[in-house]
Amino acid sequence: MNISILGLGIIGSAWAKNLIADGHNVRCWNRTPKDFPNFHASIQDAVDQAEVIFIIVADPPAVGSVLDQIEPKLHPGRLVIQSSTISARWTLQFAGQVRKTGAAFLEAPFTGSKLAAEQRQTVYYLGGEEELIQRARPILEPLSSTILHIGPLGSASSLKLAMNLNIAGIAQTLSESLTLCRRAGIADDTYFAALARNAARSGVSDLKGPKLRGHDYSPQFSLKNLAKDLRLALETAAELSLALEQTRHLKAIYDQGMAAGWADDDFIGLVRLLDQRPEVTPANTNV
Repeated sequence: MNISILGLGIIGSAWAKNLIADGHNVRCWNRTPKDFPNFHASIQDAVDQAEVIFIIVADPPAVGSVLDQIEPKLHPGRLVIQSSTISARWTLQFAGQVRKTGAAFLEAPFTGSKLAAEQRQTVYYLGGEEELIQRARPILEPLSSTILHIGPLGSASSLKLAMNLNIAGIAQTLSESLTLCRRAGIADDTYFAALARNAARSGVSDLKGPKLRGHDYSPQFSLKNLAKDLRLALETAAELSLALEQTRHLKAIYDQGMAAGWADDDFIGLVRLLDQRPEVTPANTNV
């Protein structure tokens, strides 16, 4: 098929390489030019003749900018697969913009970081009509381990934000518990051996454990993107008259990491904040 990939970040690059390997005619575009197979500096050239257009960019303003640029190229028969992590409100707005051209719009956020994308283990959360999902399956199935139809448009975006909220919370607890043990003189080998046999073991601890042990903060999922997702989760909660106090506190920690200059690092690098904080002594604790 003729496929366009708009956004060559960590995930977009992996998907593009796999789609090329699958024999599709893939044209790629990124806001910042990249040395990448079939790269086009013009976004209009990148979507020319495309039957399917993937959008995998940072946030709602970036999605809006992409759609504004390609809207004149959209028409009946084209399918836009929007895989950026945004909220339900933005999803509905962008779907309306695409549908006015006669093109189809599929909401397709996903879970799975760099390794999952490279190894074709992405899990897609789809929102929209079953007919569109069946149309997209021949393209999405080779890139993924699972495809879940969540419900109508907007539902998949809300679920994705909820899942990322979980990831951020688990990662922060992992970092704090590990740091407590390090301060107590317990070796990382001992900590992770115990965690492996504890109910608290998780996919997050399995994935981020090696990075924590190696002090490796190269990005699998960047701090700035997860900070954006927490912001969107809080905005969605406000629209639903829901107070997420723990998430609000967590977002403040992410803001500290951003201020420290770690925006492009992996989010697990927030563990460094714990090393920067003064030690608590009996004289200044309320416990």
